[in-house]
Amino acid sequence: MEYLCSDCPRKCGVIRSERQSGGVCASPALPRIARAAPHFGEEPCISGTRGAGTIFFTGCSLRCVFCQNREISRGGAGQTVSVEDLRGMMLRLRDEGVHCIDLVTPTHFVRAVREALEGLSLGIPVVWNSSGYESVETLRTLEGLVQVYMPDYKYADAALAKRYSAAEDYPQVAAAAIREMVRQTGPYRLDENGLLVSGVLIRHLILPGEIENSMGAIDFVADSFPKNGVLFSLMSQYTPMPGLERFPALQRRVDASENAHLVRYMHACGIENGYWQEPSSATEDMIPSFDGTGV
Repeated sequence: MEYLCSDCPRKCGVIRSERQSGGVCASPALPRIARAAPHFGEEPCISGTRGAGTIFFTGCSLRCVFCQNREISRGGAGQTVSVEDLRGMMLRLRDEGVHCIDLVTPTHFVRAVREALEGLSLGIPVVWNSSGYESVETLRTLEGLVQVYMPDYKYADAALAKRYSAAEDYPQVAAAAIREMVRQTGPYRLDENGLLVSGVLIRHLILPGEIENSMGAIDFVADSFPKNGVLFSLMSQYTPMPGLERFPALQRRVDASENAHLVRYMHACGIENGYWQEPSSATEDMIPSFDGTGV
């Protein structure tokens, strides 16, 4: 497996091979995985009572300065596996009784993931859990293979996207990607136990002091999709990580007044289907151990 990569919106054009890393994601063509195990930290409709079968990929094409999973998003951790190994992890997790297969930050390994999923009958939903910074053309190659999309919509503010993720085009790129996800899945559908069977769940992480950005994200969801079209998750779990000395605004948590203001705004905009967090959720306990479990 060797190719010139243009799978994500960065379109680096670097040569990626089975072992040679490259591009903004700093990853090889074969998947590099840091953890593959049941996880209970997702929204209730994803984690349920038995957990999501979460596969954490290393590397990332967005590389936000505030990333809470930076141990793996910088690409330094994890083990390179074959497509056959990846498929085996999915089957093992399914057999352990998880509610879904939750692929976390899989975009830069889309070719290998797609190959692993083709012809695979899991009997549970496959969740594409991503930054939202996706190429529509790449997403179209996943149609029929992914039942649930769980993208972030991090930025409505292009200047903020440029400052923290070097991706000034994020607002329009992510908006187009999410619309493609909704086109593929249609309106969200829950089973009798409240688990998400198909559809799109959009996440937005509140950043400290960036109320206008969060209001813009809420506006995007409210204005773009019908009331029962998508689920929305407003997250206040932002936790300052080491190495943010150049970004003083990011060196505190979201306070209760910011969170309350945005929850009220979300309801005022008519968004009722989804989730919101209390600021007390902002702890490092939310970050799993990337110790190679299940790889």
